[in-house]
Amino acid sequence: MKVRIGIGSLPTESGRAAVGPGFDELVDALEERDVDSLWLPDLISTDAVDALVGLAYAAGRTRTLKIGTGVLVLPGRNPVLVASQLASLAALAPKRILPAFGVRPARGRERQLYPVPDGQRAAVFEEALVVVRRLLDEPRVTHHGTFFHLDDASVGPRPPGRLDLWLGGRAPVGLDRIGRLADGWLGSFVTPDEAADCRRRIERAAAAAGREIEEDHYGTNLAVVPPEATEEQVAAALAGSLDRRPDMDPEQLVVRGWEQARKRIGQYVDAGLSKFVVRPATPVASWRGFLDQFVEELQVLEN
Repeated sequence: MKVRIGIGSLPTESGRAAVGPGFDELVDALEERDVDSLWLPDLISTDAVDALVGLAYAAGRTRTLKIGTGVLVLPGRNPVLVASQLASLAALAPKRILPAFGVRPARGRERQLYPVPDGQRAAVFEEALVVVRRLLDEPRVTHHGTFFHLDDASVGPRPPGRLDLWLGGRAPVGLDRIGRLADGWLGSFVTPDEAADCRRRIERAAAAAGREIEEDHYGTNLAVVPPEATEEQVAAALAGSLDRRPDMDPEQLVVRGWEQARKRIGQYVDAGLSKFVVRPATPVASWRGFLDQFVEELQVLEN
């Protein structure tokens, strides 16, 4: 398996790397340091750059950096427009666009921004994903489903080759969906043992559907507490992970320092994962400092 380690958006104490002058400098620095990929969250009500706009900006500014969404909320968006945007991006930056989708926003207050019929979010997600997949693969699409109706629809320009669509999530129904419909899994807030179980469930669902997920199409996010973080920042990071996984000891989900990060990545690799998105668990005083540490400590783990 090819181990690849990308980096998520870098929140700083000043917020400068989120958008504006800091974002273009971050993109340039990633390209200069030969970092594998940059992953942008779908967070509308923050100062972070819009995921798809940022993806397009970063792709146009670089030549080798891969750019992904981690993760883009699909229900509540028009899947034809999403497919059109991805097709254009993939045509402009071949083999560098990494779309990953999710069912709902991470922040509860943003759920009103992605309206779907009550109780139908998962069903809308599945049908929207099918529509996106078909539009990217087929020159003309006629689709009459529960939520979307298309007659002889198409998007362009046609992307070169197949554009893989990854999904997030860890619920059993979501893992089964990946096996049936998607091309890869990008997890978050899972332990290595849980990640191994998730991979096995996806593989079983894929086999039942007569499909196969490529062996190196399994990955996860990894939150790293930088060495300079204060105790208050560490406490806030642990509390944040507890909000997402109240059933888990947060110390199992957030790693402290680079040595522990290397060890955890090794455990994930043993569990069958090979793609990683590293994010600071706390705001960093300098995103350049965090990036330099990332390159020195983690880039050597790629193969």
